[in-house]
Amino acid sequence: MRVLIYTSYDGTDYCGWQKQDNGVSVEEKLNAAISDLFKTKAEVIGASRTDAGVHAEGAAAVFDCETRMPAEKICYALNQRLPEDIRVIRSEVVDDGFHPRHCDSVKTYEYRIWNAKFENPLNRLYTDHIYVLLNIDKMKEAAEYLVGEHDFTSFASTKTSVENFVRTIYSIDVDELISDGLGKEIRIRVTGNGFLYNMVRIIAGTLIEVGRGAMEVTEVKRILEVRDRNQAGPTAPAKGLTMKEIIFK
Repeated sequence: MRVLIYTSYDGTDYCGWQKQDNGVSVEEKLNAAISDLFKTKAEVIGASRTDAGVHAEGAAAVFDCETRMPAEKICYALNQRLPEDIRVIRSEVVDDGFHPRHCDSVKTYEYRIWNAKFENPLNRLYTDHIYVLLNIDKMKEAAEYLVGEHDFTSFASTKTSVENFVRTIYSIDVDELISDGLGKEIRIRVTGNGFLYNMVRIIAGTLIEVGRGAMEVTEVKRILEVRDRNQAGPTAPAKGLTMKEIIFK
């Protein structure tokens, strides 16, 4: 049977989702746990790939196995074989032909910023520290230019190998989550039908430039239109990004 699993992980100590030669990956740990559980070599197929240092709360993947174990119990058995920074939070049966990368879906990512004079040691692994006071209203205004169907060439890494750069963003929300004497946490939540390599981190880096006054709000519209990666802001650090959820249609 084919099993769909949803995983949550802290990406700090991993080279990313995909198995690589330069470090330990999340995919590698899942493959090892599944192979150990069912006593046969198994390989997961992920719905998306995260970079080194990126986290996830609802990443999806499938694998095939032969077992009498109820699918909803597989997550419990796998978690006994996984390191504490990776957990399978749900498991269920899907059709044998189901492929997580070949079906329509809605994906949501969040980018978190700690906006304060000094870094917070308690969230340093999960937020990008920006010491300059950010103007959230301007960031919200700039984000509106990116909502809808657009060619996002300006917001994709030059290493992107795809031919089609058109994607649809359904919403971008910029919110202040915490505000106290120590600083504030800002969340950029992006939902769309798919994302290019580094796209959310480049969007975050560009909105940060707007927020700190280094870029005008209307520049974002021009950047989108010129389709030139060099015109957009920097790629924000990986540690601030979390893959929140994926919903299959």
